[in-house]
Parts: sequence; structure tokens; C-alpha cells
Amino acid sequence: MGQNKNTYCVIMAGGIGSRFWPLSKNRMPKQFLDVLGTGKSFIRSTFERFLPIVPVENFLVVTSESYKTLVLDHLPELHPDQVLAEPVRRNTAPCIAYAARRIAAANPAATMVVAPSDHLITGEAEFQAIVREGLAFVDGNEKLMTIGIKPSRPETGYGYIQVDTAPRAETDGTSICKVKTFTEKPNLEMARVFVDSGEFFWNSGIFVWSVGGILKALGTYLPEIDAAFARGEGKYGTAEEQAFVDAVYPACDNISIDYGVMEKSPEVYVRCGDFGWSDIGTWGSLYQHAVRDEQQNAFGGGGQVLAYDTRGTVVNIPAGKVAVVEGLEDYLVVEKDNALLICRRASEQNIRNYVEDVKYRFGEEFI
Repeated sequence: MGQNKNTYCVIMAGGIGSRFWPLSKNRMPKQFLDVLGTGKSFIRSTFERFLPIVPVENFLVVTSESYKTLVLDHLPELHPDQVLAEPVRRNTAPCIAYAARRIAAANPAATMVVAPSDHLITGEAEFQAIVREGLAFVDGNEKLMTIGIKPSRPETGYGYIQVDTAPRAETDGTSICKVKTFTEKPNLEMARVFVDSGEFFWNSGIFVWSVGGILKALGTYLPEIDAAFARGEGKYGTAEEQAFVDAVYPACDNISIDYGVMEKSPEVYVRCGDFGWSDIGTWGSLYQHAVRDEQQNAFGGGGQVLAYDTRGTVVNIPAGKVAVVEGLEDYLVVEKDNALLICRRASEQNIRNYVEDVKYRFGEEFI
């Protein structure tokens, strides 16, 4: 059950984590932070999670060219050639198309698992077993598999996958189901209906497929993106690769693999599990996993905090600083470098808008 030389892992690490501002900033986004106080950054934890399955030389990290040095700092085991640098951000479909072409140039019979760099998974052994099951399921065929999560609450911040539990020959003897529908983030009432039905699972954004399977799907459903990267045949893995990628990337549509391929293909399956997953995409999801005191406050960042008559509040300030907070309930108080955020926890979905306003009013140096 060790590593398989035909298995590759693609870690997507190009995001800026603006919902985690001001802790996550352009020059140091959240995948490179240890926001949970585990002693490891998110990207380091993600790499180590897949290392029992994937040989170190079969990892690829797709990231912004400005983060390439950061990736190598956090994952010194990787060769610089294993960090694929995007000249601009274009969502997950171009990122996956690029990585699949790079892998196909080296090993056209490969299977690959694609994962974001900034998720929390506590049940790692179960997760690894699910990934292995998925890799065996897609090996040598054109099936596309995603990993679904048994929902623990009616969450409105995640997309959902509806499963078709009818027995099928191709999934016989496995815990894998055909996907019936993908659904965008629902409102609270609809999320409750989804959870109560037992047919809907959170969409983790973790994918498993053969290289041939995803390239076939990209050619069918995103032919322009596929054709753009196909023109680089012969350049992948050579000194010409970066110049080619820098030329084609800006013209690619900004589109997710979910919307561009997974919602359209009839070859999509899901393996659902319950292994302590969170995308830690917001301060609220961090709060769910943080150590809290008897007043349900969560303090982090290394600074010293005195809280009076304060409940349900996140205070995150740097080491060497003191914060005194009084009379707050369900608030966020976060300081990093030259920026301070104070807002209600319930307003966290507005943080992206606040960041845009800061950028417009005061300049890039604050974000």
C-alpha cells in the first residue's frame, strides 16, 4: 500500500485567501500560514498528507510565479521544476489543464489526485484510504471522481453534490456513487433540506482521475483551453515551457473545473467520506476548529489578550503585542503588520469587499 510511481499529486496553491485578510495578504497568503497553531503551514500539511501515496518526485505545485520561492521554502524536498508558475490567476480549469499536460508529457498512463493547498483534514488515514480507492477506480479509464464530505451542519458556504445511489456495475463492490447533480452554495433553508435528505454531500474540491480521462474531458467541454495547452506539446519539461505558459495563460477563460467540466460530464463519480474536513475558507470555519475558552473566545497569533465581558470573539494579534477587548460579542479582531480588522463574525462574507475598498482607497501595500 505504498507509493505508486504512476500516481501524481497536483497541489493548487495560487490563491490569495482574501477572506482571511488581514492575516492572509498578497505577499503571504494563507496556504503558507499556520493559522491553526499546529506548527505546520497548510501547504506543508497537504504535502505530508499525500506523501504516503505519491513519490516525492511526482508532486507538482501550481502557484503564482510570485509564490514560487515560498513554495520551495515550505517544501524543500521539491525540485524547482516541480513548481509550475502561473503568470496570472485563471481559476482551476487552466491550472489543471496545465498540470495534466505536464504529467502526460512524462507519463501518459498516469493517474492524478488534485487538491487545494489550504484544507484541514483530521482523519488522515481514512482520507488516504479513500484516495487510494479512487485512484484504483479511475486507473486506465475516463471516469472523473471527486471526494464528497458527509455534512455535519447545514453549511451555506460550500457547494453540494447530490449522489445517485442506484446500483451500477462499474461501482459494484466500492463505496463510490454516480453524481446526480452539483449545486452551488445554497441559502440556509435549502441547506437544511439538503442535509436532511441524506443525498447531498459537501463538495471538497479534491479530484481523482487518469491523465487521459481529464484531457479527454477538457477537450470535450473546454476545447479552447485544451487546445491552448495542447500547442505546447514538446515544450513541457523543457527550458521552453515557462515562456510558452506565460504566452498562453492570459488568454484562457477564468473558469473552474467544477463549472467547466464536472457539471457537464456524464462520467463523474463521487466517493463520500467523513474524515474531519474543512476548507478553513473563512474566519468562521477557523473559529469552528480553534481552541476556545469558557466564554467561547478564540485567541491566536501569538499576542497577549485580556478580554472582559466578551463572548464568541476571535482575537488574533502578533506576538509581542497586547490587546484589551471589552464588551464584544461574536466579533473578529485581527491585526497583521499595517492592517487592523474589527467586524462582526456574521459579516465575514463581506471581508472580500472590505479588502477591495482598502485597495481602492489606500493602495496595494495594505492588502
